[in-house]
Amino acid sequence: MINTIREHVTITTSGSLTINSPALAAGTEVEVLILLENGKEELDATDYLLSTEANRQRMEEALEELKHPENFIPLDMEAYEKRLTNS
Repeated sequence: MINTIREHVTITTSGSLTINSPALAAGTEVEVLILLENGKEELDATDYLLSTEANRQRMEEALEELKHPENFIPLDMEAYEKRLTNS
């Protein structure tokens, strides 16, 4: 099970951060995700997705695929929901 602890911290001028939380015991292994809040460093989602040539090319291919609805696979939501409840 994944538990989440939310702490707001400020990055120091040296680029480091410290998290002080009594919920974290010494030796606990954690994964840290950094979410920027209203910062200048924040990338627009589109800018991020287009930031590499591979991503840009994949996005262009996906947009092209949307022009061909005959290739779409229809989803019967009622049947899907029934299957979920019977699992």
